[in-house]
Amino acid sequence: MLQTPSGGASHGTAATDGLMSIGTVLNVLREEFPEVTISKIRFLESEGLIEPQRTPSGYRKFTVGDVERLGHVLRMQRDHYLPLKVIREHLDAMERGEAVALPAVGRQRDGEAVLEPLEGPTAARIGKDELLAAAEIGEEQLKEWESYGLLTPMPDGAYDAEAVTVASLVVELGRFGIEPRHLRAMKAAADREAGLVDQVVAPLKRHRNPQTRAHAEARTKELAALTMRLHAALVQTALGVRLP
Repeated sequence: MLQTPSGGASHGTAATDGLMSIGTVLNVLREEFPEVTISKIRFLESEGLIEPQRTPSGYRKFTVGDVERLGHVLRMQRDHYLPLKVIREHLDAMERGEAVALPAVGRQRDGEAVLEPLEGPTAARIGKDELLAAAEIGEEQLKEWESYGLLTPMPDGAYDAEAVTVASLVVELGRFGIEPRHLRAMKAAADREAGLVDQVVAPLKRHRNPQTRAHAEARTKELAALTMRLHAALVQTALGVRLP
């Protein structure tokens, strides 16, 4: 459940107080969605999923309703791998007071995701067809991105669920003229950062104590979050910009 500051206005209303900056919204969302980024929020805005208010100087200001709507979007992407068009339709239906039933991606069978009831477990994998639909891309684009190492299928042909986020961001960067081949350096940097984290937690993973091995997963997530924040800060410093 998202925890938001009190005093906010509902989605679509003009509030005079209780408005949040994009940085505050990021902190609120990260309690449930640790990997969400400012770029992700801006991307969802560009796709019309949210419509934050703007100050005279152009800074975004979000209501509590905006944050709740963002939570719904991120949850549907994370748990159900729905394309943004379908998510938008679901949100519109919810605002009209209609009951919305969502599928959940469950176990894998022959490399393809099998839809299970909503109350079933959610997998951290996704089949190729579901990835193509969620990212709204074609097979040729997918093959090109795989050739640059941006996406990598598992031995059975399925993908890590995070592939949806990667694909969506590659599409968004493409709108600015940044082609997949330009992103090889970013992939190489990410691999080096992951290698550094693995080096730190490797002794914990090899430990005989199950609790220590479990602690390795928590430490990996913590280090991953720190390296992502450092990477973002270094890029902003290099560009001489400050994100609102």
